[in-house]
Amino acid sequence: MTTAIDTTSSGGEAQAGAAPAVAIRNVSKTFRLPHQRYSTLKERALHPFRSRVFDELRAVQSVTADVAPGEFFGIVGRNGSGKSTLLKCLAGIYSVDEGTIAIAGRLSPFIELGVGFNMDLTARENVIINATMLGLSRKQARDRFDEIIAFAELEEFVDLKLKNYSSGMTVRLAFSIAIEVDADVLLVDEVLAVGDAAFQHKCYQQFDRLKSEGKTIVFVTHDMSAVERFCDRALLMEKGKPVMVGRPREVARAYNQLNFAGVIHEEVEEGRRGDHKAAEIVGAWFENDVWDEVTSLAQGSFCHALFEVRFHEDVEDPIFGYAFRNLVGQTLMVATTQFEHPRTGSFKAGESVKVRIGFPMRFGAGQYTLSPVIARQGSGADLIDERENLATLLVHSTIATGGLVDLEQVLEIHRS
Repeated sequence: MTTAIDTTSSGGEAQAGAAPAVAIRNVSKTFRLPHQRYSTLKERALHPFRSRVFDELRAVQSVTADVAPGEFFGIVGRNGSGKSTLLKCLAGIYSVDEGTIAIAGRLSPFIELGVGFNMDLTARENVIINATMLGLSRKQARDRFDEIIAFAELEEFVDLKLKNYSSGMTVRLAFSIAIEVDADVLLVDEVLAVGDAAFQHKCYQQFDRLKSEGKTIVFVTHDMSAVERFCDRALLMEKGKPVMVGRPREVARAYNQLNFAGVIHEEVEEGRRGDHKAAEIVGAWFENDVWDEVTSLAQGSFCHALFEVRFHEDVEDPIFGYAFRNLVGQTLMVATTQFEHPRTGSFKAGESVKVRIGFPMRFGAGQYTLSPVIARQGSGADLIDERENLATLLVHSTIATGGLVDLEQVLEIHRS
């Protein structure tokens, strides 16, 4: 059961001790999946009992959590973990089978961007209709029309029918309308997974604004950098069950370990033949020039990339290294101790070490991932452990040159 409580928060940060803006109590949701689907009445008449056989998909199982007023709360998990189903239960799209959900204040779901658009109408007409559907009055929609179109960068296409829009243009328009809704609690599902890098950056800026205004936001995503940047706390789900609720970095680390544990486990089982893993990479993160942990950096600032290794047996002169990759998987930089620093030392079982490398951040604006690795001395082919995309970093800049990197340079013009 989902109920709305007629109270609102006064803005600012999450209010300790205040009644929750969103209260989730032992919520479960199960779907019944028939073994046989019929497309004609004849098929149903010939097989009247076959459709009575069902499988049950327990999408959400006994989830309990509170979201405080003004809190930015993340819900993360792998595909099929139940996070989007839980969000749709919060929105009232799905009824819950067990438990209760209480929402304090006015709710605005940003779950299916563009739902309600009429593709045979122009952007101008769709803005008024869609904004009204989301809770604005017609006057408010008209008053905010120019701002919506400007944010979407669609001034030249405002009288074009939406069926002639690209998917990216449609997404920009939908999000621009959604952020104009006056609501106390916002539900957002994977908004940053769509659109180009420049538009995603504008979405980040809008999240900063909404957070500063004290909006309560429940945010479903796969993007751990977004979780660490925006969220005050996060819930990790797996196979419909809650795994943990905690600080963003702790949840992000647990998510990455959960996401890559199966691959690493298979690699280790294949190579160790009854022996235990000699060492494991337990975490990775970034720091700025004053050693503060960060999830975003300005282009040109100094960056420290770190990862932590825990040894389970004695290892002599292991090779430490990592790769930096962009969102499309291109490797932009590799660092390793193999050639410049081959003698890394002796490490004892039970010892933990942090590996750090610093460099000026010259990557172009965008999102990047860190993949650390540790190998035995030699060619580097004898891997002890590696973790793909274990940490993420957003690089922002006031200019966009279009290059993968923006190096320091000297440009001169000489008249002949």
